[in-house]
Parts: sequence; structure tokens; C-alpha cells
Amino acid sequence: MTELEKGPRGLRRGRGARERILSASRQLFRDQGINRTGIDQICAVAEVSKHTLYQHFSGKDELIAECLRRFDPDILPQVFESADLTPRERLLAVFDTHSPLCPFIAAAVEIPDPGHSARVYARDYKETFAARLVETAREAGATHPQQLGEQLALLLDGASVRSRVLGTETLHTAAAIAAVLVDAAIPNAVELLGEVRNPSAGTSPSSAAGSSSAGVDTS
Repeated sequence: MTELEKGPRGLRRGRGARERILSASRQLFRDQGINRTGIDQICAVAEVSKHTLYQHFSGKDELIAECLRRFDPDILPQVFESADLTPRERLLAVFDTHSPLCPFIAAAVEIPDPGHSARVYARDYKETFAARLVETAREAGATHPQQLGEQLALLLDGASVRSRVLGTETLHTAAAIAAVLVDAAIPNAVELLGEVRNPSAGTSPSSAAGSSSAGVDTS
């Protein structure tokens, strides 16, 4: 456990101050938005003084950017770098693990300045995320991997926004649509999926049709 000491006005200080500030910022930015969150409130939740906060961060702008950098620095490595999933399964797995409330979209909406460090990082993240989808689509054998990757990125972002606006879960619906897009974009995807699930089975039209239905329903 981090050793703490009392700082100004009896507030906690110590080597854990930076992490508490970031944790408080992430929570407040997520729950009430970036623009409604002030430095005083962050300090109160993190239990630090303003002096301590400014020792670690130059201000709120740096805090916002650092929170985004910490959110997913390696771009879903548990999905894109998984040796246990086929490329097709990786394309669909992003809909199971992606946050329904995308902080990068939220930051882009709330921060009007395109040159703001958080906006720049959000744009870079979205471009890199789409590039990983494109590369995975290429590995899966998609006829047009660039198109499929962009379609899945757009579908995922659209589901995230719709979930936020309506206050409902839409990622399951998006995942079902993604399965249809993936199977349509990858030649023989239905037959290949059937072979993976049952290597001893043939690839007759009837078995392929059954695999198609299973792929859409279970993804």
C-alpha cells in the first residue's frame, strides 16, 4: 500500500497522489463530462491540494490527455494480439470488449479546438484502431480489407454514440451486424467457419448454411 502523509489542510499526499488524481479525473469526466468538471472538484475527490495537483500536471488540459493515453494505450491487445482467436474472431471480439461509452468520442465532442492535445490523441487513437481492424481483416482474407475495417470502425463508434444518447445497450445489435459484414467480405468465410467448428464435417451446402446461421447468432 502506498505510504501517505498529511499535506496542506490535512489532505492526503504521497507517492499515490498522481494516480488518485488520474482516477478521480477519469471518474468525473465519465460521469458528468469534461467541461462540467473543475480542478477544485478533482482535488476534492482525489483528496489532494491544488498545489499537489499542479506538481504533477500543468493543468486540466494535460489531465484530459493523460486520461485518454491511459485508457487503452496498446489498442485492445487482449483482442488484436490474442493467439487464441482467429482473425475473424478478433474482428468480432472488439464488440464484446469495447467500452459502451467511448472517452475519445466524448473528448472530441466536448473540446472544440482540433489542435488540443486530447483531440489530437483521440484522432490518433481512432485512426490506429481502424488500421488494426483493416490489418486483421486482411489477415482474415477479406476481399477489401480497407473497406471492411472502416465499416467495422464506423459501426462500433455509431453503436457507442447511440448507447450514450439513448441510454440503452446497442453493442449486441452492432455485433450481429458486424458478423454479417465480416462473412460477406471474406470469401468462403461460412465454409471455413464450419471446418473450424467441426473439422470432420464436410462442406456441403447444407452444412455451410447451418454454419452461416450459427456464425451470425453466436457472434
